[in-house]
Amino acid sequence: MKRHAIIAANWKMNGSLSLIKEMVSGLNSIVLAENVNVVVCPSFPFLSAFALNAENENLQANIYLGAQNVSEHKSGAYTGEISTDMLNEVNANYVIVGHSERRSLYKETSTQVAHKVKTVLSAGLTPILCIGESEAERTAEQTETVLASQLQPVIDEIGIENFTDVVIAYEPVWAIGTGKTASPEMAQATHLFIRQFLANADKNIADKVPLLYGGSVNAANCEELFAQTDIDGGLIGGASLKVDEFKIICSSAKGS
Repeated sequence: MKRHAIIAANWKMNGSLSLIKEMVSGLNSIVLAENVNVVVCPSFPFLSAFALNAENENLQANIYLGAQNVSEHKSGAYTGEISTDMLNEVNANYVIVGHSERRSLYKETSTQVAHKVKTVLSAGLTPILCIGESEAERTAEQTETVLASQLQPVIDEIGIENFTDVVIAYEPVWAIGTGKTASPEMAQATHLFIRQFLANADKNIADKVPLLYGGSVNAANCEELFAQTDIDGGLIGGASLKVDEFKIICSSAKGS
């Protein structure tokens, strides 16, 4: 089954206008394998700057702009929130939804995340749906239960048929920003579970969904991770703030 490989950069609350320029220039100089897309998700104030720099630099077509979050509401009295219409106006294509930091720090529930996925799809944008377990949940052998509880509300909300337009990022919470990384074998086993869980609803759809791994991915471990059968790329945190390292990661991705 042909799936896009996707490398997505999540800058979180980091970055600057100068990094935007450096990143656009750096990405324009790399050669990507066929069927590989790159997505850069800077903070909201820098979305327009990325789009403008990308246009001025004539950035190659398979490099896209993404946002780190979005409101499930279309408009209204929601101070500080960002709508899908706003993201469309700045030429964003992807949106990270349900990141573990949004779930833990801002108490987003899996039901709310499901509503956001539906809103993103309705606006013609592509959601990068984040799921993952804590270290305590992994130790208690609850990983599959937790992932199922995060996926099922989205399936119920949008229907399995719409997962052809969804990207899933598996991020074990214990590996985000800690320097810890799931072994390639452990990551593959979990990605296989995710694909099989989707296949319970529709196998043909499950085979088409890109599954990304996130959690301290760097230039040293990316190639082995991306070589796994069900790992179709990565959601990259800290390493995506280092242009040279991020370029290595992007160049290591191989479209299946």
